Amino acid sequence: MRLVFMGTPDFSVPALHALHEAGHEIVAVYSQPPRPAGRGKALRPSPVQQAAEALGLCVRHPVSLRNKPEEWQAFADLNADVAIVAAYGLILPQPMLDAPRLGCLNIHASLLPRWRGASPVQSAILAGDTQSGVTIMQMEAGLDTGPMLLREAVPLTPQTTASTLHDTLSALGASMVVRILAHTPARLPTPHPQPEDGVTYAPRLTRDDGRIDWQQSADAIDRRIRALTPWPGTFTTLADGTVLKIGAAQPDPDMPASADPGTIVDDRLSVACGDGTIRLTRLQRPGKGMMEAEAFLRGQPLPAGTHLGTPHD
Repeated sequence: MRLVFMGTPDFSVPALHALHEAGHEIVAVYSQPPRPAGRGKALRPSPVQQAAEALGLCVRHPVSLRNKPEEWQAFADLNADVAIVAAYGLILPQPMLDAPRLGCLNIHASLLPRWRGASPVQSAILAGDTQSGVTIMQMEAGLDTGPMLLREAVPLTPQTTASTLHDTLSALGASMVVRILAHTPARLPTPHPQPEDGVTYAPRLTRDDGRIDWQQSADAIDRRIRALTPWPGTFTTLADGTVLKIGAAQPDPDMPASADPGTIVDDRLSVACGDGTIRLTRLQRPGKGMMEAEAFLRGQPLPAGTHLGTPHD
């Protein structure tokens, strides 16, 4: 088929590669513009732009598509059979949704209608879901509301992290979209409306979402750490305001909370929670890299009785 691909982050790259390897004609790739990055703040192209250019594909990166009829016409002039969208980052106006012969398909990292929105990977882990997955849907004007062409699930375990789930769903989405397009060029599989029941929304995350609230249960804190690492990252503070980033932790079901929430209760960085105890296993202090707890404690001892978090945590 004659395709347009639209995506920006690492999540989208496997789908681009899979479509290229399947022999589809990718007439253009749309991605977010290069952004300042690193200490020198030099402009860095997105992962999708880098992958597309390595494949010799034409890349476009408009800053905005809203009220841009010239962009809409340029998109329509590509005469694409279908556009594949995977974490692109810009809302497609209706003229662009209508331009490809078979419309625009979105690779969404959740089992719709659960976790529509910006952070489906993290939200599934935060909520303690037992499964996640990928939905290929026909795009329409609403936020992730379009009818579904294909939907496949993967299990979530107590060890699942945002990083591992991201990679699993990225690979799954690439496989699914290739299978979708293997149908006859004249049409796609028949889409089915999303159920009206079970709709939830995954909000856009901010840095403050990573603040550990020690009043929560050990299991909830563990899910937050697994869901929000590496971005936006989870953190707590010492009494002097020093920020400690938390990279990994392990709930201890055999150790009930024996102190006020946020209190370190032993020499292994076990912390009392609102319900239960959790042991911090990877930490980072300002100006240092993330390290295992044993190495961290050699540089900054945190004895039993140390309180983590602000008085409001």
